Amino acid sequence: MIENPSTTSVKILDKEYRISCPREEEASLHKAAHYLHDKMKEIKSGGKVIGLERIAVMAALNMSYELMQMKDSQFENNTDAQQQIQDMMGKLDQALTNLDS
Repeated sequence: MIENPSTTSVKILDKEYRISCPREEEASLHKAAHYLHDKMKEIKSGGKVIGLERIAVMAALNMSYELMQMKDSQFENNTDAQQQIQDMMGKLDQALTNLDS
């Protein structure tokens, strides 16, 4: 059973936001907010981007890029694993054929 949403607060760059989310997801929300805070703080301390909205957009772009890199890496790993499985199946087929001969 999914619980009714509760309201929790997160703080990002000294600004507090009240967000509604299911109780069982609060810990994940706080973890995500902390990660976003760190990314925005990093961009702000660089001094090249000014304004909260621009900092938020840059953080979102950086985080999107990180996510895409992870997905691409996962896809490559899955493709490599699938190729290894195909190679092993070919070797097994060949070994079974040799046994039948």
